[in-house]
Amino acid sequence: MTLKPLSDRVVIKMVEAEETTASGIILTGSAKEKPQVAEVLAVGPGGIVDGKEVVMQVKVGDKVITSKYSGTEVKIDGEDLIVVRQGDILAVVE
Repeated sequence: MTLKPLSDRVVIKMVEAEETTASGIILTGSAKEKPQVAEVLAVGPGGIVDGKEVVMQVKVGDKVITSKYSGTEVKIDGEDLIVVRQGDILAVVE
C-alpha cells in the first residue's frame, strides 16, 4: 500500500537516531534523542490552500527537519510514517 498525499501534505519517515556518540560511546534506547531529521517519501501537488497558492518546495528523497510535535503518525505495511503540512517543515538538510 502507498500513501499519496493531498494538497500541501508531505509523507516523511524519521531517520534513525545515532546509536553511538562521536567519541564511540554506545547510547541506550532511553538516552537517544527523538530524531527531527526525516526523509521525504511522497509530496502532494500543492495548489490553492486556504485561499493562497502553495508551491511545493520539497521533493522525494530530500532530508528535512520538522517541528518536534507536528504531523499525524500512521503505520503502513509495518512502517511508521508521518504526514505533515509543508509549513511544518523547517529546513532541508543538504
